[in-house]
Amino acid sequence: MARVVNIHPDSPQQRLLAQAADFIRKGAIVALPTDSCYALACHLGDKEALDRIRLIRQMDERHHLTLMVRDLSEIAHFARVDNAQYRLLKAATPGSYTFILEGSKELPRRVMHPKRKTIGVRVPDHPVALALLEELQEPLLTTTLQLPGDDSPLTDGWEILDRLDDQLELILDAGTCGIEPTTVIDLTGSVPELVRAGRGPLAPFGFD
Repeated sequence: MARVVNIHPDSPQQRLLAQAADFIRKGAIVALPTDSCYALACHLGDKEALDRIRLIRQMDERHHLTLMVRDLSEIAHFARVDNAQYRLLKAATPGSYTFILEGSKELPRRVMHPKRKTIGVRVPDHPVALALLEELQEPLLTTTLQLPGDDSPLTDGWEILDRLDDQLELILDAGTCGIEPTTVIDLTGSVPELVRAGRGPLAPFGFD
């Protein structure tokens, strides 16, 4: 049975963050709030947890996962970033954007797109997500908490428990955080390509 933890959305309690980090290091799947919507998250190096997340979402290896990181320096460690890409990232992070980038050698191959060797990367603008990343001192592997057949992501902790009680270990319930996923932008080409319009504004990238 999943454990529901009520955590303050603006000033998350340190002891709860430490407990959540311990859960994750031991193989847990966690539902956590972000600046766009709730996400499913697990440890980057945990293959079993990753397989379970793919099963929950019913997605194959071609579906981009998102590496949630604390800052730009972590992005540059896990993804290949040139000067032009860096300027765009600096202008839009933290925020409700996911950027498709070529993964670096620091990433396990299983978390990248099997043909393109790319991954989604984002720096969230939410106190709970950022504080948990700081407690972990490493990135989280994440995906939007939207279940197969649903029109929008789950956003209520007790609804998440009702739907996924036996499929994850921890729910960090910080109240409703929205149901609009991130804006996804592919930065692997010569110019940015809009993959999905979401919560992040399009104007900074020149999209109409």
